[in-house]
Amino acid sequence: MTASAASAPPPASVPALEGFRRVVVKVGSSLLVDRAQGCVKAQWLASLVEDLAALHRRGADVLVVSSGAVALGRTVLGLADGALKLEDSQAAAAVGQIALARIWAETLAGSSLTAGQILVTFADTEQRRRYLNARATIARLLDLRAVPVINENDTVATSELRYGDNDRLAARVATMASADLLILLSDVPGLYDAPPADNPGARLIPVVPRVTAEIEAMAGGAASHLSRGGMRTKIEAGKIATTGGAHMVIADGRIDHPVASVAAGGPCTWFLTGSSPVTSRKKWIAGSLEPRGALHLDAGAERAILAGASLLPAGVTRIEGDFTRGDCLIMRNEQGGEIGRGLAGFDAGDAARIIGRSSQDVEAILGGPQRAALIHRDDMALAGEGRG
Repeated sequence: MTASAASAPPPASVPALEGFRRVVVKVGSSLLVDRAQGCVKAQWLASLVEDLAALHRRGADVLVVSSGAVALGRTVLGLADGALKLEDSQAAAAVGQIALARIWAETLAGSSLTAGQILVTFADTEQRRRYLNARATIARLLDLRAVPVINENDTVATSELRYGDNDRLAARVATMASADLLILLSDVPGLYDAPPADNPGARLIPVVPRVTAEIEAMAGGAASHLSRGGMRTKIEAGKIATTGGAHMVIADGRIDHPVASVAAGGPCTWFLTGSSPVTSRKKWIAGSLEPRGALHLDAGAERAILAGASLLPAGVTRIEGDFTRGDCLIMRNEQGGEIGRGLAGFDAGDAARIIGRSSQDVEAILGGPQRAALIHRDDMALAGEGRG
């Protein structure tokens, strides 16, 4: 493939790492776990955490998507090498998750960072209600300046209902968290125009402005030996991430300080997006979801959300529709005009009980702690936003 076919812009067009505000870093089992020794590569992990701490100190939010639970657990349980039966894989994950969480917590604490473990399943990123719950937990951890360490919950996942690779999971997490950068640490420096193991002349592609059929073909077709895991899942992750408004980088994770290497301009492949997480999410809310109901706002609530606030129950005078949490709702002003759309924070029945009431009353009315907003500001698109 020629340089012109790659359509790579000049190096100056590559974003600077210090410009990103929310970064997801994906770490695979082969990078994290020394299978021969049956333990974590402690020196390498410490160097990576130093990189993450540097991002954190300059104000960025940092999330980690980490494999390694099954690899650690199978060693502890003495399971043989090779493919595991489903029940053995789940048992290994159950043991390994404890070890993995402890290792991340202790290593992050060494750089004065607090770890928060989140185990997700396929449904947590694909079903809107569960997606919102996971998104809210991640958002609160980041507000508290903790580092979420996320992994697929392999103790309950089955082959039919799982991601099966953490590349695509990491891309879903990046979208869910409204991250603007996803870094996939790999056992290769990036995407090549031909398999480098078979072709000594293969060239690293530094920039992918858009994932085209030609780019996908470089990772192997559906029948290729590369199509299970490997580069193909990274390309698929690139499509998910860039569609969601995040840039993505594939970089060599086998070296110490791999994120610092990206920041210094080391070999890697950038997948660029022309959007942003906020813009992509607003487009999704404004134009891709079928409204299931409406909320009628008083003048004060209208002014508040136009100024960037969340929609609280006190400012809603009437509701329409039989909706559930996570459904798209139209927000209407006192004249009935549409002023925006957003995702419901409550089911219709609960919403009907709390409209017009102060936030302090909501907990007493519904019983137990509740989120305050009928529609959170991060889950709304005002009229004109996200269209076109």
